[in-house]
Amino acid sequence: MQERNKITGTPVSRIDGILKVTGKADYSTDHSVKNVAYAVLFKSTIAAGSIAAIDVADAEKAPGVLAVITHANAPKLNVKGGIRGGAMLQSPTIEFYGQHIGLVVAETFEQARHASHLIRVNYTKTTPNVDFEKLAKEAVPAKDPKEEKRGDTQTALSAADYKVDEVYATPIEHHHPLEPHATIAEWNGDYVTLYNSAQIVNGAQSAAAATLGIKPENVRIVSPYIGGGFGSKGGQWANLVLAAVAAKMVNRPVKLALTRQQMVNSVGLRQRNYQKVSLAATKEGKLTALSHEITTHCAIHDEFVEPCGDCSKVMYDVPNSLISYKVVPMNMILPTYTRGPGKSTGSFALESAMDELAYKLHMDPIELRLKNEPERDPSSGKPWSSRKTVQCLKEGAKAFGWEKRKPEPRQNQQGDYLIGYGVACGTYPAHQRPSSAIVKLKREGSDVTASVELAAADLGTGTYTILAQTAADALDLPLAKISVKIGDSDLPPAAGSVGSVGATSYANVVNDACIKITNELIARSGKQYFARPTASQLMISEKISTYQTRVDSKAPDNAEDYSAHSFNANFAEVRVNKSTGMVRVSRFLAVTGAGKILNPKTARSQIIGGNIWGIGMALTEESVVDPRWGNFVTRSLADYHVPANLDIGTMEAIFIREDDTLSNKLGVKGIGEVGIVGVAAAVANAIFNATGKRIRELPITPDKLL
Repeated sequence: MQERNKITGTPVSRIDGILKVTGKADYSTDHSVKNVAYAVLFKSTIAAGSIAAIDVADAEKAPGVLAVITHANAPKLNVKGGIRGGAMLQSPTIEFYGQHIGLVVAETFEQARHASHLIRVNYTKTTPNVDFEKLAKEAVPAKDPKEEKRGDTQTALSAADYKVDEVYATPIEHHHPLEPHATIAEWNGDYVTLYNSAQIVNGAQSAAAATLGIKPENVRIVSPYIGGGFGSKGGQWANLVLAAVAAKMVNRPVKLALTRQQMVNSVGLRQRNYQKVSLAATKEGKLTALSHEITTHCAIHDEFVEPCGDCSKVMYDVPNSLISYKVVPMNMILPTYTRGPGKSTGSFALESAMDELAYKLHMDPIELRLKNEPERDPSSGKPWSSRKTVQCLKEGAKAFGWEKRKPEPRQNQQGDYLIGYGVACGTYPAHQRPSSAIVKLKREGSDVTASVELAAADLGTGTYTILAQTAADALDLPLAKISVKIGDSDLPPAAGSVGSVGATSYANVVNDACIKITNELIARSGKQYFARPTASQLMISEKISTYQTRVDSKAPDNAEDYSAHSFNANFAEVRVNKSTGMVRVSRFLAVTGAGKILNPKTARSQIIGGNIWGIGMALTEESVVDPRWGNFVTRSLADYHVPANLDIGTMEAIFIREDDTLSNKLGVKGIGEVGIVGVAAAVANAIFNATGKRIRELPITPDKLL
């Protein structure tokens, strides 16, 4: 039998695409559950203090109301069970504006929402800490990440021929996935099923079980489709367990969906950062020192700090390095992972500083980066499993037309517009996490089909499709003969779709399972073969009706001996209106080295999606806090501005061929995060090239340019 052409690496359309565009894909609140009730959260209107009294009498009497749950009658939960951000109705203490203080359950959503407005709360107020600009000077060293130091940065900075010493600021941002967080909870005795968007299915199961005080096997998470998450659905928040609490208390299934306005103070955020970057270099452009000092904020009693210094640790060859973090507790919800956590914000500071240094040196910014390319990971001394930064820069420059860039600002004008070019690099780590999978084969006559099952997650990135492609190749079956079942904690445990580990972990375990099932069928046949038969051939020749196997996979034993990352180079062309200061990114090119590309079509979508968010980060996105109250002024997509189609110019994505089997057997690396890293800096650098104005605080709005 002639081997089929490989289907991995080809631009296959999503196998679940028809379900999605016809509305047949079940997201969190789409699952059909009988006799469901509806819950609505009500929230605090102060940022610090406590509840002195809460009057729920009118709400309880309202039509259709089944229960009003507050700290006074909520069951005791394990607040250290893994649910992020607190707010689980365990105490009258208020730590941030918009903290959950109660839940109304009613026959309809409208009845629950109406009743929630009838509740009267009296507070004992204290002065909140909500003004980061005033509090930043009181920041203390973070518990994690720790300071990392190599050599003597201060001496090197003092002796430098050329140096940059600037502060770059990024604002609070929110995830705002298309599908807000939502859960349906249904109890059957001591067993609860939670239909809920979860980027880590087994993580949600463990957190819910530990918080509710029940065994993990008594919790089932069902999450076949996720309408975006960007990190906010990586950890789980109070709404997950509060839905379960409400369902238990009213003894029927309960649906709890957050509104867009509730999202801003319910499920984390990207924190505001001040980043002081100091670079030192010789007159030839060789870096001698790099200092990256981050000041940020966390919740009052819980710390999370995004690792903004990660890119600075590995991007350039520099003998003297300092990465440090300071944090100040604030009356604000706990920050969390947001697409490209630390790397997207940190790369804005680092890559802007590199552009500033190149300008001072009268050197092309690509040449400066090439001069400082490290042979090994500077932070660990480990060899790279692979690194394609040089190729990304060179191929990108050629494809973009970088030679047309004018080194001096304001030299390229077309009518009312100043034209500028910018470049910036980025990186994100690549890891394979332990995962398990089952492959099932079924034969009817000479027709063999396969099913792949694991508790993976699909954020909308194409997981179903790449796993079907992987299985089709490993089993030598047509794609149409493969079905994929994921997003259910009853399936074998798997890594999450977070931190760019999903595709790597899932594809490798599916490939291993398909190889194993073929080996087992060969052994079962008891025959010797001159040419290795396929699983389907064996099912037919041995007249086997059904067969299945399970495999547990992890990274190669020597994977930790190498530093594994995806790398990119980003090129932006901007047009800045001289009269209004309005900026438009007319062209953007991302060139990425990310190992084996399983599906160029879905991979391109991933990269472009990250690029667009990076453009939004550069130009429009900002969550604004009213310092008088601690509440967000920007509470919907009407005032939190994300790019729309008309805001985006021509987008191009190129992948550099990269064969890297040191970090994992298939040589797959993640691309979900790296697509945003370096983007904001490329745009900011292009704006400087266009206007001569260096804006070091995002977003770069017209008022900052005029």
